[in-house]
Amino acid sequence: MEKLNKHFLKNYQKRPEKVLQFGQGNFLRAFIDWQIDVLNEKTGFNGSVVVVQPRGQGAVEKLNEQDGLFTLYLQGIKEGGPVKEHSIISCISRGLNLFKQYDEYLQLAHNPELRFIFSNTTEAGIVFDDNDKLTDQPQKSFPGKLTSFLYERYQAFQGEKDKGLIIIPCELIERNGDQLRELVLKYTKIWNLGGGFVDWINEANTFCNTLVDRIVPGFPTESIDEITAELGYLDEFVVVGEQFHLFVIEGPQWIREEFPVHLAGLNTFFVDDITPYRTRKVRILNGAHSAMAPVSYLYGLNTVGEAIEHKIVGKFVKELIYDEIIPTLDFPEEECRSFADEVIERFRNPYMQHFLLSISLNSTSKFKTRDLPSLLEYVNRKNTLPKKLVFSLAALISFYKGKRGDEEIELSDDPEVLELFKTQWSKANGSLESIKEIVSSVLSCEKIWDINLNDVPELTGEVTKNLFEIETKGMKQAIESILEQKTAN
Repeated sequence: MEKLNKHFLKNYQKRPEKVLQFGQGNFLRAFIDWQIDVLNEKTGFNGSVVVVQPRGQGAVEKLNEQDGLFTLYLQGIKEGGPVKEHSIISCISRGLNLFKQYDEYLQLAHNPELRFIFSNTTEAGIVFDDNDKLTDQPQKSFPGKLTSFLYERYQAFQGEKDKGLIIIPCELIERNGDQLRELVLKYTKIWNLGGGFVDWINEANTFCNTLVDRIVPGFPTESIDEITAELGYLDEFVVVGEQFHLFVIEGPQWIREEFPVHLAGLNTFFVDDITPYRTRKVRILNGAHSAMAPVSYLYGLNTVGEAIEHKIVGKFVKELIYDEIIPTLDFPEEECRSFADEVIERFRNPYMQHFLLSISLNSTSKFKTRDLPSLLEYVNRKNTLPKKLVFSLAALISFYKGKRGDEEIELSDDPEVLELFKTQWSKANGSLESIKEIVSSVLSCEKIWDINLNDVPELTGEVTKNLFEIETKGMKQAIESILEQKTAN
């Protein structure tokens, strides 16, 4: 059977390369690239995307073999009923491997039609690496790569103000655009790139803060044979997403003139302050995902749908949301509970297999961003610990042992973080004292948490107790014990 290529599309068009995209993963393809495809179809946007792979090697070469094409399945509730539909997304013009095509990457900065940069390098991506140098090909960090690219563009157009870019990061960290801009300016300073470049960054480029929302389970591993038979071609980049989407961009309204989402019927809009939208979504939806993943997986479940429908695990997740996360939010409770009800229904989407292991990528940074603020705010407001969030933290530490029974777990996180867990778990001998040593070491790691969590009253002891129960009695008995305990009101 032939692999997907442009000959499968009758109206395949080569469009101007207006977008640089850092990341070729499932989410960006099912969210940003899909929206750009819609804009091309329904408005005069007329732009294509150049994808660069910010880490590792291999994926973009395979994507190029498919002429940048991939199939997107959107499955879920649409206009009140269940809908399952698919389409070929054709807006990606090419992919670049920075380790082999760095010169082509810099040459793209010379393109006068380039206007937008999108990224999703996960929560661990917008970070500073003091080992990065301008002469590296490429730099290790995403902000380093971006600074190098912007400096190339600044030089290519001799600082012309109308050649700046609109930079729209999609990483789930607070005020992602502001943080990315600060790191770019930090590299600009340590690399001595000059005051003119600093002025150009500040005056010619627009960094937007964003909120993204679409559940994207990714590649349909279990059903790919059936899908391939249905499609009639091979596609290594099939991606599955839910029908629901929301994209909130904190930025000037004039961007809509160039990115006319309002003309395409997309649930994407520009606002003056993203904070309330972001806090509610990240704490409830993403917080529930990150908290449930280690608990549910170690229980023996594999997908979000299995977890939310499970009598025991589903009860745990719902109580965590309604009793421990919502009370920490400064929104009307009725609005929060209504939003949570919608989230639970999305988790139940009968069409989607959202694997817990896919959520577990960079779990420590996700817990820090999505769940730790709820845990700390709960302590601040209630003067006691939220039992289920604390239990999820213990489950996370257990998950990073890398074992589910006799089954190996393929962990994915910062190498230093993985080494910390590996070192600590190698010392475990089954005793309560050795478990406490693991917990104390993990909670004290400011590289992960930015603070020493051992300073939170009683947290070390409670996490230790939960982790000891998980390790000695198993997740099933440990979670039932937690559910018997009442959360403070």
